[in-house]
Amino acid sequence: MSEQLHKGLEGIVVAESSLSFIDGDTGTLSYHGYPIESLAREASFEEVAYLLWYGHLPTADELADFSEAMAEERAVAPEIIEVVRTLAAADEDPMAVVRTITSMLSAWDPDAEAGPEDHEANIRTGRRLTAKLPTAVAAYTRFREGKEALEVRSDLSHAAHFLYLLNGEVPDAVLEETFDAALVLHADHGLNASTFAAMVTASTLADLHSAVTSAVCALSGPLHGGANQNVMRMLLDIDGSGKSPTDWVADALAAGERIPGFGHRVYNVKDPRARILGAMSDSLGEAAGDTRWHEYSVALEEYMTEEKGLAPNVDFYSASTYYQMGIPMDIYTAIFAMSRVTGWVAHVLEEWEDNRLIRPRARYVGPKDERFVPMDER
Repeated sequence: MSEQLHKGLEGIVVAESSLSFIDGDTGTLSYHGYPIESLAREASFEEVAYLLWYGHLPTADELADFSEAMAEERAVAPEIIEVVRTLAAADEDPMAVVRTITSMLSAWDPDAEAGPEDHEANIRTGRRLTAKLPTAVAAYTRFREGKEALEVRSDLSHAAHFLYLLNGEVPDAVLEETFDAALVLHADHGLNASTFAAMVTASTLADLHSAVTSAVCALSGPLHGGANQNVMRMLLDIDGSGKSPTDWVADALAAGERIPGFGHRVYNVKDPRARILGAMSDSLGEAAGDTRWHEYSVALEEYMTEEKGLAPNVDFYSASTYYQMGIPMDIYTAIFAMSRVTGWVAHVLEEWEDNRLIRPRARYVGPKDERFVPMDER
C-alpha cells in the first residue's frame, strides 16, 4: 500500500491549538478568539503577550504587574553586549545576531534548566527573552553606526522603549501606537515554519532557549522572514526608476522576477494584517507630508490583484510602515522575531501540556539491494 506524500506537510493537521484561528478564505485572524483588528486597535503588545501565555486578557492589576516584571528584565549582561559589539564590527547579519544572542541568554537565565513541567518558570524565561531581544537588536544597530548602546529604562512601554533604544528619542504617541500595533500583528500566526520548528525542538523536551533558537533559525530564511525588506528595496527601486509602479512591476514580471510581499500559504484573500498595516502606512505618510510609498504600494496591490490574482501579505505594507518610522531595512526581520517570540513561547508551552515527539516519516525512493563493493574493487 503506497503512502500519500504531502510535500511541506501542506494540508496536514499535526496539532490542536487555542492560540490563533486563521480562515484563509475570509481573511480572518484571531488570538484566543479576539479578532486581530480589535487587538491591534485597542490592546497593547504587553496585553497580547499576556493573552497568549495565560489564555485570557489581563485585569488592570495583572497587566501592571506583568508589564513591570517585563520592564525589569530589559537589561542584557555586559558580556553579551560585548559579543553584540563584536558582531556589529564584523557586519554580521542581524538575524545571525538574534540567533546568537537567543542562545547565549540561557547562560544568564536562572530558569534556563527548568523542565517542561514548570510552567511559571518557562513563562519567566519567555518574558526575559521578549524583554532582552529588543535591547540587543537596538545595541547592534547603534554599534554598527558608530554609536554607543543606551541604558535601558523601565518607564516606557515595550514598543516605545525599543524605539528609544534605537535612536535615543522617546517616540511621540503616533509612532509608539503604530509600532505597538505592528508588534501585535506579528505576535502569532498558527503553525508557520518558525513556530513549527520551535515545536519540533520542544517536543524532544529540549529547553525553551533551544526551541526559540530553532525558531529564529527558521525565520531567517528568505521564504519565511525577510520579505518586507525586499518589498522596501523594490519601492526604492521604483522611486528611482522613473517608471510608474505599474510599468515597473509589468517589466519585472516580464523578466521573470518574483514580486515580494504577495501571496501566502494560508490566505486566499488579502491578509487581514496587511489591511491594518496599509492604513498605518497611509497615516504615517499623511503626517509626514510624503505619501509616495503608500501610493506606490496601492498601485502595486491593484495591479497584482487584477493581473495575477495575488493579494498582499503582512510583509507588503509593514515595509513602508517601518521605513517611514526611520527603522533600518535590514532589521525588519529581527523586529519580526522580537514580536513572534511571544507566539513561539506560547506554542511551546501548549506543546508541553500534551507532548508527543514530532517524528514524521519519509518515503524511500533510493536504490535497493545494492551489493557492497570492497574498496579495492571500486
